[in-house]
Amino acid sequence: MRCPFGCREAHRKQHSTRRSVAYYATAEGKAKKKIQNGKRAHSQADPERNASGDGGLDFDAGIVSYIAMVTSLIERRRVSEDEIAAMLARAMRQHRIAQRRRIDYVIAQLKKNAP
Repeated sequence: MRCPFGCREAHRKQHSTRRSVAYYATAEGKAKKKIQNGKRAHSQADPERNASGDGGLDFDAGIVSYIAMVTSLIERRRVSEDEIAAMLARAMRQHRIAQRRRIDYVIAQLKKNAP
């Protein structure tokens, strides 16, 4: 019979982690990891892009110019439409649905993957 507490699964995961750590410590593994990290860095969305279609968000040009004018009056400086588009792109970014404290997340993971 197998252990009812999931020891076999935990043992398998530990050995898998050890194999990965050993591989990525080699020169070949370091090179591969560098390539993987490079791909991830380039695939992330850039919130600083203007919203003229490049960033995937399209804002009405009239609204953007109106917000730029009002912001310029409030801040008493010239605010460009590009600044407003970047600000709107940052504000419209999708956030997580459920926001939990880190400790709650860790406890849930420990309960799910008990050693």
